[in-house]
Amino acid sequence: MNLSSQAFWIAVGFLGQALFSARFLIQWIASERARRSVVPVLFWYFSLAGGATLLAYAIWREDPVFIVGQGFGLLVYLRNLILLRRERYAAPTPDP
Repeated sequence: MNLSSQAFWIAVGFLGQALFSARFLIQWIASERARRSVVPVLFWYFSLAGGATLLAYAIWREDPVFIVGQGFGLLVYLRNLILLRRERYAAPTPDP
Protein backbone atom coordinates (compact mmCIF):
# COMPACT_ATOMS: atom_id res chain seq x y z
CA MET A 1 0.00 0.00 0.00
CA ASN A 2 1.45 3.35 -0.96
CA LEU A 3 1.44 6.43 1.24
CA SER A 4 -1.03 8.41 -0.90
CA SER A 5 -3.54 5.55 -0.84
CA GLN A 6 -3.21 5.23 2.91
CA ALA A 7 -3.54 9.01 3.38
CA PHE A 8 -6.68 9.01 1.21
CA TRP A 9 -8.36 6.30 3.27
CA ILE A 10 -7.39 7.92 6.54
CA ALA A 11 -8.98 11.14 5.24
CA VAL A 12 -12.12 9.14 4.33
CA GLY A 13 -12.20 7.74 7.86
CA PHE A 14 -11.90 11.20 9.41
CA LEU A 15 -14.59 12.56 7.06
CA GLY A 16 -16.94 9.75 8.05
CA GLN A 17 -16.27 10.36 11.72
CA ALA A 18 -16.87 14.11 11.28
CA LEU A 19 -20.20 13.49 9.50
CA PHE A 20 -21.22 10.94 12.09
CA SER A 21 -20.31 13.25 14.98
CA ALA A 22 -22.03 16.26 13.41
CA ARG A 23 -25.38 14.52 13.77
CA PHE A 24 -25.18 14.91 17.55
CA LEU A 25 -24.55 18.63 17.19
CA ILE A 26 -27.55 18.89 14.83
CA GLN A 27 -29.76 17.00 17.28
CA TRP A 28 -28.59 19.10 20.23
CA ILE A 29 -29.22 22.41 18.43
CA ALA A 30 -32.68 21.28 17.27
CA SER A 31 -33.59 20.19 20.79
CA GLU A 32 -32.37 23.43 22.34
CA ARG A 33 -34.39 25.45 19.84
CA ALA A 34 -37.53 23.40 20.50
CA ARG A 35 -36.90 23.26 24.27
CA ARG A 36 -37.62 19.52 24.07
CA SER A 37 -35.85 16.46 22.76
CA VAL A 38 -36.24 16.18 18.99
CA VAL A 39 -34.53 14.16 16.30
CA PRO A 40 -34.54 16.12 13.03
CA VAL A 41 -34.53 14.35 9.66
CA LEU A 42 -31.07 15.79 9.03
CA PHE A 43 -29.82 13.65 11.95
CA TRP A 44 -30.70 10.51 9.98
CA TYR A 45 -29.13 11.81 6.76
CA PHE A 46 -25.88 12.61 8.58
CA SER A 47 -26.07 9.17 10.25
CA LEU A 48 -26.45 7.53 6.85
CA ALA A 49 -23.67 9.58 5.21
CA GLY A 50 -21.28 9.15 8.13
CA GLY A 51 -22.09 5.45 8.50
CA ALA A 52 -21.59 4.77 4.78
CA THR A 53 -18.29 6.62 4.77
CA LEU A 54 -17.12 4.81 7.89
CA LEU A 55 -18.22 1.49 6.38
CA ALA A 56 -16.04 2.18 3.32
CA TYR A 57 -13.14 2.94 5.66
CA ALA A 58 -13.83 -0.22 7.70
CA ILE A 59 -13.84 -2.33 4.53
CA TRP A 60 -10.51 -0.79 3.50
CA ARG A 61 -9.15 -1.59 6.98
CA GLU A 62 -10.59 -5.12 6.67
CA ASP A 63 -12.00 -4.84 10.19
CA PRO A 64 -14.93 -7.29 10.50
CA VAL A 65 -16.15 -5.87 13.82
CA PHE A 66 -16.25 -2.33 12.44
CA ILE A 67 -17.85 -3.56 9.18
CA VAL A 68 -20.68 -5.39 10.97
CA GLY A 69 -21.29 -2.48 13.33
CA GLN A 70 -21.48 0.14 10.59
CA GLY A 71 -23.42 -2.15 8.26
CA PHE A 72 -26.11 -2.77 10.86
CA GLY A 73 -26.26 0.93 11.70
CA LEU A 74 -26.88 1.77 8.04
CA LEU A 75 -29.95 -0.46 8.06
CA VAL A 76 -31.33 1.36 11.11
CA TYR A 77 -30.68 4.82 9.64
CA LEU A 78 -32.20 3.89 6.29
CA ARG A 79 -35.25 2.36 7.98
CA ASN A 80 -35.82 5.55 9.99
CA LEU A 81 -35.67 7.62 6.80
CA ILE A 82 -38.17 5.27 5.12
CA LEU A 83 -40.54 5.53 8.10
CA LEU A 84 -40.26 9.32 8.11
CA ARG A 85 -40.94 9.48 4.38
CA ARG A 86 -44.01 7.26 4.73
CA GLU A 87 -45.25 9.40 7.60
CA ARG A 88 -44.80 12.58 5.58
CA TYR A 89 -46.67 11.24 2.56
CA ALA A 90 -49.40 9.60 4.64
CA ALA A 91 -50.19 12.78 6.59
CA PRO A 92 -53.53 14.24 5.58
CA THR A 93 -53.38 17.59 3.88
CA PRO A 94 -55.46 20.36 5.45
CA ASP A 95 -58.47 21.63 3.53
CA PRO A 96 -58.14 25.18 2.17
